[in-house]
This record gives sequence, structure tokens and C-alpha cells, in this order.
Amino acid sequence: MGKRPTGVAVAGIGITPYHKRGASPDAERKLLLKAIDAAAADAGIPASEIDGFCSYGADVQEGTRLAGPLGTRVLRWSSLVWGGGGGGSAGAIAMAEAAILSGHAETVVVYRATVESSSGRLLRAVSQGVFGPHYAAHGVDSPAQALGLRTQRLIEHDGIPPSALRAIAQACYHHAGKNPDAVGHGVDLTDEKYESSRWIVEPLRLFDSSRENDAAAAIILTSAERARDLTDKPVYLLASAIGADGPKWGELDENHEPYTSSSQVSAGRRVWERSGATPADVDAVQLYVNFTGPAVSALIDLGFCTAENAGEFLTFENLIAPDGKLPICTGGGDLAEGFLHGMGNAVEAVRLLRGESSNPVPGARLCLVSGGPISELSSAALFATTDGR
Repeated sequence: MGKRPTGVAVAGIGITPYHKRGASPDAERKLLLKAIDAAAADAGIPASEIDGFCSYGADVQEGTRLAGPLGTRVLRWSSLVWGGGGGGSAGAIAMAEAAILSGHAETVVVYRATVESSSGRLLRAVSQGVFGPHYAAHGVDSPAQALGLRTQRLIEHDGIPPSALRAIAQACYHHAGKNPDAVGHGVDLTDEKYESSRWIVEPLRLFDSSRENDAAAAIILTSAERARDLTDKPVYLLASAIGADGPKWGELDENHEPYTSSSQVSAGRRVWERSGATPADVDAVQLYVNFTGPAVSALIDLGFCTAENAGEFLTFENLIAPDGKLPICTGGGDLAEGFLHGMGNAVEAVRLLRGESSNPVPGARLCLVSGGPISELSSAALFATTDGR
């Protein structure tokens, strides 16, 4: 590596159980407050010390609405990543980094909560914001349709074998099988079970697809120096990045030359530049998997494999802990632990590097968190067990 670390670290994490969407026993804000309280307790601080709030994905739980119930003494930062649905999941971490390093806030919570009965589904916000006339005129009005089209292009144009999609799904469900809190715990995703599952949008099957859950998750970031005082297991943020490459945007992505299959290129490039790390240094990836096709494209665009060798690299054996070349989604991820628009991935990255994952990776030092690929905007964050000095 060799680049200067950010000076920011995670001091605490909190997450609620995943419920079937629409089945949460609590309203959304109450569920979120529980997750933030748990993160504060994990950090060993009163929740009232939180002075910054960051979220994404059309979240309606503004920092100003949370400050009162938490007893916040001074609210110094409140921000939302616009656009991209779950593409901003690691982007909210980048915002927290910016707030801390600029001195605008000292203790920032990054969070996401969703309870369908309170705020509906993220699909609605994404569909309203993204699917303009270019798509609507052809009957494309859902993420599954758009991403199914791009996945088909990945298979036909780039030569990605469908087995790579299946390997992503099977790795996620394999890890969920060892995580008793995962919604996919107990699902034995054999080749036969996967291949016989119904189509959602060809070429994506049921087990290629995430299903939104009611849940809430939070991580608390502060300066690396303060985190070391708060916990004996700080997890350091080596780099984060948010954005996308132009010049064409949104529904015009298909017209890019050269075509990029996910929006992870821009964020990934800057994470590697900022941290001095390379994909070969990474021990595990908490990969955003709304659908398996975009997840494959993200691994290509982040530099872990190429379109030419993806079929050889993206195998079940390579993607599972403890001995795979690149374990992914070690808690089960968006597909099989629970889909909270990527926020659970950040929590699992911290658990893994602390040695608390249900699927440990021995000696893991670096873990990458990816934001939602194939979206208007994407993001990434690289976490480590040491500050890189």
C-alpha cells in the first residue's frame, strides 16, 4: 500500500433482525433508533454523542428527525446521497469520512432503515427517478427488467458464462447456511434447485434476485485516534469513493463507448488510488448483490477478474470462506442474509475484520464494500484491521 490512511475508523455497529418485508413489529424510525442505539453501545458511547448523520437511497429518516429521540447535544452534519438507489451505500460512508476529516462532525452514524408499511419499497423511488421515456416507451419500468437486459448483454456480448451468476448465488446461500440470523439460513442451493427456480426476468432466476427486507443497520465512524480509545478492535477506513464516469448518464448508460457494464469503475479506481492497495491485496468483498449479473460486472470493473477469465475465476470454490481466493458476502449478503440496500454489507465487513463473522476468513486484513452496481451512481469503501501506517 503506502498511501496515507484516511484517519477515520469504525467504532461501533448495530443491526436489527431481518423481517419479511411488511412484517416488521416496529415502525421504521423505531427500528432505526434500535440499530443506532446498538451501534452506540457497541462503541461504548451514549447515543447523544452522535453529531452527524449520513444515509442514501431516498431515505426519509433525516438526521433532524433522529436527533431528538437520541438526545443529540449538537447536530453538526446531516446528509443524503442522491440517486443510484443502493449505489450510495458505501457513498454514505464517504460522506461520513468527509464530515470527520473536514472537522464538521466528530461522531457520525451511517445508516439505512426500511419498513415497507412506513416508507414503501426502494423500487418505487428508483423507478420514478431512473426510468424515463427511453425505458418507459419500451415497457421497461423496474430494476429487474433493466438489469436483466444488461445481464443478457454481459452473457452474449462479453462472453460471461451463466455459471458465474450461479456461483455468486450459491456462495451467498452457502455463507447464509452458517449464519443463523440470515433469512436464507437452511436453504441448500444445489445446482438443481438453482436451475429449476423460476425466471424473474431472463436471464435472472429467483435465486439470482434479492428480496427487500424490513430491517435497520448503523455503523458509527469517528477519528482513528478516538476509535482506538473507544474500542480494542477499531476497523479503519483506508479509502472511500462515490460517483460515476461520464459523459452520458442515467438511462443513456447503454450508449457509452466503450460500454461499461457497471458504474463501479470510477469508485473502484479512486479507492485503489487513494489507498495504494490493489485488488490482489483484498481478502474478502462484501459485494452488493441486488441481482447476480450486476455483481459479476462489478467484480470485473473493480479489477478482480476480467470478462475473459470470469468463468474460470468466479466459481463456488473461489468465492467461499475460509479458503476461497476471494470470499464474498460472508454473512450471506443481500441475497441470503437480508436485503437492506447494501447497508448490511458494511456491518459484515466490520464483523469479518473483527473476527466476528459466522464465516471467518483467517488472517483477513482488507475487506472491500461495494455500492450498488449498474446504477446511476456507485460507491466503494475499503476497510482494514490496521491504519496502513
